[in-house]
This record gives sequence, structure tokens and C-alpha cells, in this order.
Amino acid sequence: MRTNKAALLILGLGILARASAQGAAFEQWTVFETSYESAKAYSNAFTEVEVDVVFQQGEKQWKVPAFWAGDKKWTVRFAPPVQGKYTYRVECSDKANSDLNGKEQTLSVAAYKGDNPLLKHGFLRVSADKRHFEHADGTPFLWLGDTWWKGLCGRITWEGFQQLAADRKAKGFNVVQIIGGGPFPDEPLFDERWKNEGGMPYEKDFEHLNPAYFDNADRRIRHLVENGMVPAMVGAWGWHTSMISNETIDGGKGQWFNRHWRYLIARYGAYPVIWIVAGEMRHPYLNDVAKYVRENDPYKHLMTMHPPGVPEMQSGRKVVKDEALVDFDFLQTAHNEWASAPITVSQVTMSYSKTPPMPVVNGEVTYEWHKNQSRHDLQRFMFWTCMLNGAAGHTYGAGGIWQMNTEKVHGSTAYETIPWHVAMHYPGSAQLGLGKKLLEEYPWWRFEPHPEWVEPHSTTLLEPHAEWYDNHRKWAELKGRWDLPYAAGIPGEVRFIYIPGNDSYRVKAPLVKGLEPNVRYRVFLFDPTWGKRIDLGVVERIAGSNEYQPSQLPSPQDWVLVLERAKKQTRRR
Repeated sequence: MRTNKAALLILGLGILARASAQGAAFEQWTVFETSYESAKAYSNAFTEVEVDVVFQQGEKQWKVPAFWAGDKKWTVRFAPPVQGKYTYRVECSDKANSDLNGKEQTLSVAAYKGDNPLLKHGFLRVSADKRHFEHADGTPFLWLGDTWWKGLCGRITWEGFQQLAADRKAKGFNVVQIIGGGPFPDEPLFDERWKNEGGMPYEKDFEHLNPAYFDNADRRIRHLVENGMVPAMVGAWGWHTSMISNETIDGGKGQWFNRHWRYLIARYGAYPVIWIVAGEMRHPYLNDVAKYVRENDPYKHLMTMHPPGVPEMQSGRKVVKDEALVDFDFLQTAHNEWASAPITVSQVTMSYSKTPPMPVVNGEVTYEWHKNQSRHDLQRFMFWTCMLNGAAGHTYGAGGIWQMNTEKVHGSTAYETIPWHVAMHYPGSAQLGLGKKLLEEYPWWRFEPHPEWVEPHSTTLLEPHAEWYDNHRKWAELKGRWDLPYAAGIPGEVRFIYIPGNDSYRVKAPLVKGLEPNVRYRVFLFDPTWGKRIDLGVVERIAGSNEYQPSQLPSPQDWVLVLERAKKQTRRR
């Protein structure tokens, strides 16, 4: 067995350490990396041989796939989930290769000493109440995602990638949805626009992988993690079903999609990632792929499906036959400007009400300025209505960024001509960041929807129907089902009420109902556009009731009304 000779190399915030020193000390959740070289050559190492490294601590064992790094080299990356002493050994499907089947080595793991929240608190999981996400140590995680589907291709440079990451970090984003080397949406297979600095990810038969592509992808994925953003990696886009469906597998091509996923797990599983098995695909074979990912991921990262955006299939838990294979429901609720509003409210509400419960995230909804529409007021509406109807987080998207447009290069379908570095400054991204920041001032993970707290309200939202997409008269009739205040919070502690904007000059605030008899509230208005707060003082109840009528709204726009329990209670006489 041969390992690389570097004693210790730490990159960035200490998330990656390469070593071969026997018994060297590393930190929990950081990436320990070591490589093995084979004297034996393979004609196609990607398809002919599988290499794993087994890490063990007492009764606990992690079988970690290693990835072919080019030539005769295999590399393993391991993020120790617990502190203490480990042993590890390499195993290969070719038992005759002595270089890839070897003696044990040891690894010593201490506590993480840095300040990166993704490493300080550990990988993400579903909370015990099945409603939100949390880190391994129980710290709640409020998902605010951005959509960079084509962020690993060369149309955004490494310098540009760093610029966009800095902007999103400053605004409070902590998840980036990105395709991990598989086929892109909108572009033919092996389109030249797939390339990054290392070339194409695969040759045209999908049987020959190019490690140089993933070498360049590595630093982008690592950079996201170093900046506190979780890569939510999509295996491939489902429009190219001929490559990832069971027809191809049965046709003799081999288990390409499984092999591709094994490679992603080996290369990126040691980072705090989320797996999205496929984008916009519904196929029986996906059930088997999801099982494969679950079985081969030693960390059991959060996993879901990105659904097609059609009325009957907008939920990730509907894409697979076995719902237990997804950890949270991932929605796509249409790209039809304000006609998407009733669809979104209905889908989130219905998903939240399903049993067994699981966290809900609207992972794709009408991107800002996509097709030159869906401005920032709609982005705010989508964020606040999703969050106050029980979502565990929300994903934003911007036309120009998801395709990584430049002045010269666009997707094969150019939905808009704005380049990514201009779209980066659309106001919606900053305004959603303001919303996340406000929620994080409170125990948001304990919030539950309470539509009965506000009048008017509706609890009878309808199942979306196809005609909502095309029939604007029908949408107008249903408008009253979504253009209403939305309320959520913790009884007796805090209430959030989102008041949507209106195309009239209506400035009357909604009636707040059901105030607890022995609770004294203070109240303020939050402007979700600029983050300004207007103090409304102590809640004065309507005589003889537990209702409160706020004063007239300052302007006919959307507002967030926040009632929080006063720190000092006044004894009632």
C-alpha cells in the first residue's frame, strides 16, 4: 500500500487536511484526505474497479468510497463524525491488487477549534419533530438557498464564483443548489457549455470520466463550505432520461447513474452536503438510485428529489415510490409570475399537512426576473407565505444566475439576457436575507402556522389544477384564496403576521384574534423591503375581547406585523 507523502496540508478554514503520517491528529468534521497508488494499470479505472476505505472506531464503522483521481491514483476523503482514535484500511474489488488492499493505519481526531458553523456544529439532519433541520449537535438550521444549477461550468470563472459566493454569504444565504457534473437542463448532451477549466466531465459514452473537471469543481464546492454555505448537489437533470433511466441500464450501458453517484459520494460526501438525486425526473428507476445513494453514503446526508413543475407532480416525496427514501419534501411550484401564488400557497400547505410529517422546502419557484417578470415583491411574498405556512426553509433563484449567463454565453434556451454579475444585485436576494435575519432573532424552529390568529383568513385552499397555469380568469377568481394575511408563531410568546401587498390603495391592517388573556404583547411593523421597524407600542385590546386592531398601515405594500411577549408582565386588576 502506498500513500501520498505529504505530512500535513491544511487549506482554507481547515476543512481539508491531506496526510499520511501514522497516527497524525486531525479535527472532527474536517476532511481527512489520503491517496493510494496502484502499480497495476486499468484500461478504464472508472468502470473496472471499486476502491473503499474502511474507518473504524470500536464497534462503529464507516465504509467510505474512494474516487479515481486519474492515472493510477485513488483518493479517499473522510470527515470524522466523532473524536478519538480510528483505524483505517483500504479494500478493492480487485483482490489481487496488493497496492489497493493493505494493512491498517491509525488516525487521531480532536475537537474542531474553528468558527465555521458547518463544522462547529456538524452535518445536517432532520429534527426530532420532523419539521425543520438541525446540525448534529442539535443547533437549528434555517435554510435560505440560492439556485446555481450550472455553477460548476466555465461560463462563470473561478474569480466570478468567489464574487458571487461573497455576495450571497453577506446576504445570509447558507445553501447553494448546484448540479454535480451530470447533464444540465436546456442543453443537449455534451454541449460545449458544460465545460469548466478542466474540460468536460465525461466523454460522449458516459463510460469515461475526466478527473480534471472534478478537480476544478473541488475548489468551488470547498469554497462554498469555507464560507458557511451547504452545497445541495443534484446528480443529473432528468430531461436526459435516456442516460439515467432503467432502459439505458438494461440496454447494456451499465450502471452509469449509480457509478456517477458513487463518484459524487466519494468526492464530496466528506463535506456538509445535501443530496438531490435528480432534477425534474419521475421514473421508477429513481427509487433504485435513491436506495443506492443511501446505501453507499457513510454519513447518511439529507436526501431528496427535485420534482417536475407540473400540477400533479410538484412534490419531491411524490417522485419516488418509497417516501422513506427522501428526508424532506422538496417542492417546485411553477414559473408563472403571480399566477404561481395560489399554487405555491396550496402546495406548501398541503405538504405541511401530510403524514408522516417531514420538513418542507420550496426549492424552485418563479425566479426573480425569469422571463423578464417576477420582481422582488413576488420574491418576498413567496418567502414569507412559505415560511409562515410551515416551511423549514426557502430557495431563491434569479434569472441569469441559475444558467450562469454572461454577455456572450447563455443556455440553449436563453430565458433572459441579463448576465449573472448583474442579476446578482437584484433586490429580492437582499430582501429575503432580511427576512431570514428577522426570523433568526426568535426561536423560529418552534413556529407553527396559526391562520386563526388573523382575520380574514382561509384554511380551505384547493388542490392546484392545470387550468391555473393558462386560465387567468380562473386565477383571478381564486385570488381571494391567497391574497390574505398569514400567521405563525408560538402561542403566548410571539406572533408573525405577513400582510401581502395589494394593487389597490388598501392600507387597513388585519384584525388580530385570539390573544391569550394573561399575556401582554409589544408590537412592531417590519418593512420586508428595507428592514425598517416601526414601533407600535403595547397591544391595546378591543374592549371586552381578546382581539387587537393595529393602526393603519403606513403604505399599501407588504408588511410583517410582529407581536412579542413583553418582558415584564403587568398584574391585571
